[in-house]
Amino acid sequence: MQAQWEHRLIALAGQVPSPTTPRPLFSYWAGDAALQQAYRLCSAITARHSRSFHMASGLLPEANRAAVRALYAFCRTVDDIVDEPMEGDRAERLQYWRTVSQQAAAPDHDPVAAAWADTLARYNIPSHYALQLIDGVARDLTQTRYEHFEDLSTYCYGVASTVGLMSMHIVGFKS
Repeated sequence: MQAQWEHRLIALAGQVPSPTTPRPLFSYWAGDAALQQAYRLCSAITARHSRSFHMASGLLPEANRAAVRALYAFCRTVDDIVDEPMEGDRAERLQYWRTVSQQAAAPDHDPVAAAWADTLARYNIPSHYALQLIDGVARDLTQTRYEHFEDLSTYCYGVASTVGLMSMHIVGFKS
């Protein structure tokens, strides 16, 4: 028998509607030098912050490898907004990533956002998972302790399970 908190997490994961129309296809493979450079930057970010993940993702085919490293760079960037000391409005920076994730489009000056937007589009990743991740890490701005397990499990879903759900689309999950 499932506990109430398990039902809540399943509902969070399942409330994502499947896109009815395909997103526009950007492509790393279309010879766009700026986009290829963006993916190389994501790979460098992954290698710098997680050697084990970088090594493990190296076993994937090239297109999937580039995409999971873009996912990693997106997650790392969003998490760093909350966790690392920095100037500026953190909520505004998180809103920027919400917009990138919802529109699957990025400004020319942000290579990580460009690779992430391309990955969202190519793999038809529901943007709702990215928004749940952003909301999860944003909780770190205001909350440090969780009184109830259900609250903690919802937080963990937002900051961890969403990453797995997004990566499933990259490595072969078909909805």
